[in-house]
Amino acid sequence: MSIAEKTTELQGQKIVIVGGGIGGAAGALALALRGADVTLYEHHPEFKEVGAGLQIGPHGVKMLKKWGIGQRAIELGFVPENMQFRDAMTAETILTMDFGEKFLEHYGAEYLVIHRSDLLNLLVESATEAGATLVNNHHVLDGVTDGDGVKVTVKNRADNSISEVEADVLIGFDGTHSLFRKKIVDDDPVPSAYVAYRGTSSLPDDPDMAGLTSVIGYIGPRCHFIQYPLRSGELLNQVAVFQSPRYLKSLVEGTEVPEDWGNNDEFRQAFTHTHEKIQCRQKHMWLDQWWQMTDREPLDNWVVNDRIIVMGDAAHPPLQYLASGAVMAMEDSEVFALFAAEAANRGELDWGKVLREVSVERAPRCGRIQTVGRLWGELWHVDGIARHVRNELFRQAGVDNYWFHYADWLWNYDPEARAYLKDPSLGNLPKGLEDWEYNLHKLERQRKDGAQPSDLVL
Repeated sequence: MSIAEKTTELQGQKIVIVGGGIGGAAGALALALRGADVTLYEHHPEFKEVGAGLQIGPHGVKMLKKWGIGQRAIELGFVPENMQFRDAMTAETILTMDFGEKFLEHYGAEYLVIHRSDLLNLLVESATEAGATLVNNHHVLDGVTDGDGVKVTVKNRADNSISEVEADVLIGFDGTHSLFRKKIVDDDPVPSAYVAYRGTSSLPDDPDMAGLTSVIGYIGPRCHFIQYPLRSGELLNQVAVFQSPRYLKSLVEGTEVPEDWGNNDEFRQAFTHTHEKIQCRQKHMWLDQWWQMTDREPLDNWVVNDRIIVMGDAAHPPLQYLASGAVMAMEDSEVFALFAAEAANRGELDWGKVLREVSVERAPRCGRIQTVGRLWGELWHVDGIARHVRNELFRQAGVDNYWFHYADWLWNYDPEARAYLKDPSLGNLPKGLEDWEYNLHKLERQRKDGAQPSDLVL
């Protein structure tokens, strides 16, 4: 394996990263490639990702290629021929997004699907090769400014010893329950009322799916079902997502939400209105674990102080509909390393200014991804006449690759352009959607206005 050639712009700068997920490992790699002295602390005894498949759009593949590991990621994963959206009730294909020559010419990189663990392992190995120090089984308890740097308190979970580490900067890649996000805002996760079940199985041994080369998404009333290959076509990844009736009932009635919302009993009933092609796949899903899908409200400032910033899911945990959670974290990493290296090249490395510029560039973009993700999910799950209108919209988007028009803002991102720094309004919803209101916000507003449960509308 060969990573990109290292440079020296950040030589002598000591950076602590908290969190060893995909975002933290990507940050360690991007910064180490610029010559920084990077130490990453992960509280688990080993580096691991929960779940299975991960979709990486061309905006993410371009990051991997810039770091010199794009081809290796492609070899570990699978490059699908296209993405097909199908109506979950009829199984009719309503939009095919071709990932062939025109796609490559337009976006400059492939669309990739890869196992989460494979991507994380690749980033960890590459960051280590670039010179970063990655430490497991150490829990960061706090980080505070100390003069011209930051003092980080770290607990060794093996022997419970506590030490203090000094650094120039701390980056909190510590996930949706981030310690450092709490220093900016005291907020809670926002449950979407949807829950995900996952499952993997041998693709060559599955007669109904053998030879699959597409990402397939069945979208229907209150549910969707995703299928795609992993590991060069050896593994089939499937994700079943549905709205929990028990969670929704509690939300409408204002009663306590059951902890096990989305349980197996709900799962067994969630797809009875869908096509047989979906129903027959339920036996392949894992039943011992399910994921209650949440995000957080967009955060317009990621800077704790002149020496501490949050990134990745600590700053912008999204719903999964735009398949960009991991990519956002990789973009964060590249923007941070790029902006710092450019400032150092000019002899103007002021960490407070760099952190603020990173936040001003990234917060509007990630906020838009979070918000559009909510909207996109609602569009997938509509019923009645709205479903027929949506299907026609999808069909029209497939004519002459008109769907590029809807994807360009997401997949054509270039960190070097500093586009959101120049024009923060790029983070707004597109014209015509300014009045859109998230269903859960609408329900909350109706309840505050005194509406009775029987009057609440989703």
